[in-house]
Amino acid sequence: MSDDDYVYDEATGEWGPAVAAPAAGGVEVRDSVGNVLADGDSVTLIKDLKVKGAGQTLRRGTVIKSIRLTGDDQEIDCRFDGIKGLVLRAEFVRKR
Repeated sequence: MSDDDYVYDEATGEWGPAVAAPAAGGVEVRDSVGNVLADGDSVTLIKDLKVKGAGQTLRRGTVIKSIRLTGDDQEIDCRFDGIKGLVLRAEFVRKR
């Protein structure tokens, strides 16, 4: 490996392989246990969540399919029956 194969992570202060770094300009979104999420993934809720404006509660264990990343490292956009424009915090989901 050459010197170009390593990237310095300012947050941790450590050098690591370049392949482990997120894509340039991209945001790495992680679920509640640290798994990296991507567009199209399915996730499971780990907590009951009240949905504002819908008068509905999403129960723990509910599967949300085909998520989309929003560009924020803690928010994911998704669809669920009867709820339009649902945005969830990544800390409340786990990758399936």
